[in-house]
Amino acid sequence: MGKVTPLKLAVLVSGGGSNLQAIIDACKASDYPAEIVLVFSNQPDAGGLERARRAGIRAEAISHKGFEGGREAYDSTVSGLIEESGADLVVLAGYLRLVSESFVTRWQGRLINIHPSLLPSFKGLHVHQAALDAGVKYSGCTVHYVVPEVDSGPIIAQAVVPVLPGDDAGALAQRILKQEHRIYPQVIRWIAEGRVSTNDAGIVTVADAHTPDFAQINPVLEPN
Repeated sequence: MGKVTPLKLAVLVSGGGSNLQAIIDACKASDYPAEIVLVFSNQPDAGGLERARRAGIRAEAISHKGFEGGREAYDSTVSGLIEESGADLVVLAGYLRLVSESFVTRWQGRLINIHPSLLPSFKGLHVHQAALDAGVKYSGCTVHYVVPEVDSGPIIAQAVVPVLPGDDAGALAQRILKQEHRIYPQVIRWIAEGRVSTNDAGIVTVADAHTPDFAQINPVLEPN
C-alpha cells in the first residue's frame, strides 16, 4: 500500500501559538496523517509566526487594521492565500478575530476552532472568569466546526477539567490549555483519517473512538 497523502492544514493564529506548536509537534510523527502548509496571522508580530518559521513552515501575515474594503475584503484576501497554499482544512488556533459569514461559507465543513469552555456554555471572550463567576465545578475546552453564529458549530470533542478552590482565571486557563494541546492534534488526526461525520441534526460522531466509562464528581464524594 502506498503512503497516504497527508491532509494539508492552514493554521490561523493571532498570538503566541501554543496550540499551533502542539500541532507542529504532532506533525513530526511519521504516522501523523496531516501537515501544515500555511500559518497565517492578522498580527504581523504574532509569536506563532516565528514558531512556524523555526519549523520551516510558510508564514504569512496581513494586518487587519485599516485594511481597505473592510472585513469582507480582508477575509477574501485570506481565503485567497489559503486556497493558493492547497490547504484542505482551516484550523483556527487562537485566531482572535471574528471571521465573516462569507469566509465561513467558503470553508464550510473544512473550518474548525478550539474554544476554552465547554460549549454551549460561556461563548465569546473572558470565559474563564465567567466560569468562575458562575460557580461551575467543571470547565474545559471544545473543538467544533465553525458556522456563522459565534461558538455555535457542531461539537467534535471536549476535554473536561475541574475548577479548584482558589482558582483564578489565569490558573484555570493554564489547566485548560494543557488539554487543548492534547485534543486539537487528535481531532485533526480523526478528520484526516476520515473518521468524523456529522448527521442532519448537526451531531458529530467519530468512528471507532473510545468513550469514557466513568463519571466525575466535584467535590469528590466521601465514603459512607
